Amino acid sequence: VIIGDRPLDTLVPLYRDPKSDILATQFSMKFVEMAGLVKFDFLGLKTLTILKKSVELASASTGRRIDLSQIPLDDERTFNLLCRLETVGIFQLEGQGMRDVLKRLQPRFFEDIIDINALYRPGPMDSIPRYIACKHGQQEVEYLHPSLESILKKTHGVMVYQEQVMEIARVLGGYTFGGADLLRRAMGKKIKSEMDAQKEVFTKGAMAKGVDKNVALDIFDQMAKFSGYGFNKSHSAPYALVSYQTAYMKANYPHEFMAATMTYDMHNTDKLEIYNQELKTMGIKLLPPDINASHEVFSVEESTGQKAIRYGLAAVKNVGAQAMSDLVAERVHKGKFTSIQDFLTRMNAKVLNKRQLEHLIMSGAFDTLAPNRGAAFCAIEEMLKYANLMAIERTSLQGGLFGEDQRVDQFELSSLPDWSFTEKLQRECDAIGFYLTSHPLHIYDESFYAEFGLINSSEIHKTQKMIGNLIGLPADLKIKMSKKGRKFAFASFSDAFGTFEVVVFSDMLDQIRTLFERGEALWIKVNIKRDEQGEPRLAIAEASSLEEKLRQISTSIEIHLDGVEEIKQLQAILDQKKRGGTVIKLILPQEKGLLEVELPETYELTLDDRVELKRFSKCLVTS
Repeated sequence: VIIGDRPLDTLVPLYRDPKSDILATQFSMKFVEMAGLVKFDFLGLKTLTILKKSVELASASTGRRIDLSQIPLDDERTFNLLCRLETVGIFQLEGQGMRDVLKRLQPRFFEDIIDINALYRPGPMDSIPRYIACKHGQQEVEYLHPSLESILKKTHGVMVYQEQVMEIARVLGGYTFGGADLLRRAMGKKIKSEMDAQKEVFTKGAMAKGVDKNVALDIFDQMAKFSGYGFNKSHSAPYALVSYQTAYMKANYPHEFMAATMTYDMHNTDKLEIYNQELKTMGIKLLPPDINASHEVFSVEESTGQKAIRYGLAAVKNVGAQAMSDLVAERVHKGKFTSIQDFLTRMNAKVLNKRQLEHLIMSGAFDTLAPNRGAAFCAIEEMLKYANLMAIERTSLQGGLFGEDQRVDQFELSSLPDWSFTEKLQRECDAIGFYLTSHPLHIYDESFYAEFGLINSSEIHKTQKMIGNLIGLPADLKIKMSKKGRKFAFASFSDAFGTFEVVVFSDMLDQIRTLFERGEALWIKVNIKRDEQGEPRLAIAEASSLEEKLRQISTSIEIHLDGVEEIKQLQAILDQKKRGGTVIKLILPQEKGLLEVELPETYELTLDDRVELKRFSKCLVTS
C-alpha cells in the first residue's frame, strides 16, 4: 500500500486495472520510494481468524475463558505434537519440507520454532543441517573469529537473523548502528556496486580491529549469502508465536481447532479431504451433514459420550451459505424437523431449489428424515411442488377460510428402491468432494491387503519396497508436458485408508486415461523411489481393473451364519450370481464349536456383491 502526503496523481503516474477497483502506481516498488512515497506491506492471516474461532469454541466447550496471550510457551503436549510431525493445519509448519526439518530438529523450546522459521528459506536453509547437528551436539560449534561467539552462541554458531549480521558488522567491521542497517539493506538488494563498496569498508574495519584479511572476507561472504534472504528476529518471532499457538490449540483442544480450521477452508474440498484423513489419524470422528444436527459451519458435538466434529451444511457443494443459515435458524427457533413434510412446510419455498435438495440428499443430510436416498432424490420435483403449494396456502390463508378439508394432502415418498452401496457413496462424494461416511473399497480389509502383499495409502511413507501393489479408485488425472515435449500425468487415487498420487509416463498414459474414464477401482503395480528428503515417489508400471484382477486370482469369503433362515437368505442371493473364482466358506455355530463348510461352486462377485454379503455381520474377506 502506497501512502503519500498529498493526492498520489500529483506525485507519480497511476494505472487502473480494468479487472480491479484498486489503483496501482506505474512505478515499481523501488522507484516509488525514490519518489518520496512510503510503501507499507499489510499482511492478512486467515490463521488468526481460525485461532479466534477455535478459542471461542474451546471456551464454550470448557466453560472457561482461554487467552492465547497467557498460554505457557513450554507446553509439553504442544512440543510432543510437533515432534510427532502432526502438523496438518499448523501455521508455517505443515509443509513436507518443514516436517522433515522438525523430524531432525525435535523442537523442545519456543526459541527452536523462532530459529527454524527464520532458517527455512533460500540461503539460510543451507545452514539447517549444521544448525541441527550443533544443537544436538553431533558437530562441534566453530566460529570464524572469537568475537562471533557472543553473537552466534544462541543459534549454535549459525547466522540466523539479520540482527546478527548487523551486530557482526558493528563488532568486527566497526560500523555504526546506522551504517550496519545500510549494510543489511545493500545485501538485501544485491546491487553489485554497493556490495563491492561495503565489502571494502567491512574488510578495512575488521583489519583495523586485528582480524585477518582472509577471515574478514570469509565472514563478509557468509553474511552476504545469508542476508539476501534472511529474516529479522522481530519478524520471525511473531510468525513462530502464531505457529506455536496453532500447535497449542491442536494439541490441547483438537476438536475445536480442527472444526475451526475446516470451517475456514470449507469450500476447498482438497483441503477438507486432507483434514478428514488427519481426523482419522487423531482418532476424531467426523459426523456426516444432517439437517437436524449440523450448523452451517463445522461444529463440535457430543456423540455416544465422546466429542466429535459435525460436518457443516454450507460445506456441501451447491447449497449456498445463506440458504443453510436460514435452514439452521428455522431449526434452532422452532425445533427439529420431524418429517419430510414438516421440512417442506416450514422451509420458505424461495430458499429451496432443485440443486440444493439434490446435493443435500446426495450428501446424506436428509438421512434422518428419508434414509432411502434413491426415493428422495427421485421425488425432488414433487417436493418442490409441495413446498410451493404450502407457501401459497400460508399466504392466502386458504386453510383458515375454507376449513381443514381444503388443505394440501400429506406428502409421502414413494417406495422406490434405494441406491446401491457404491452409487450411494459415489453420489455422496460428488456432493461433498470426497468419501466421508465410508469408502467403496472398505470391504477389502487389512487381512485382504496382507494376504496379497498390498500396500495401503497410509503405509506408503513407511514401506521399504521398491516395487509394490495398491488398489484404488481414480480421483484426478492431471496431464503435463515434459521439457522434452512428451506428455506425462499425475494420477491421484483413493482407498479406504486415504489418498495417494502416482506419476504416469507417456507409455502408460493412454491406458490410464481409458481406465479413468471407466471410473472402476484399479489394481496398480508401482515402482517406488525416494527423493532427497526420503519421500516416496510412485510411478505406474502396470494397471488393470480390480474386478478383472480378482477374477484371475483365487479369493474366498468366510460368512458366519447364525441359523437356517440366514442360509436361505444367502442361497437366494447366490442363485443370482455368475460362476467365477471366489470360494465361499460358511461358518456355522455348533454345540461344541464352529463348523466350516466350503460351497462346491465358486462365484464371480462384484464390489456391490461383496458389500451385500457383508450384511452378514461377521463376514470377513480373506484369500
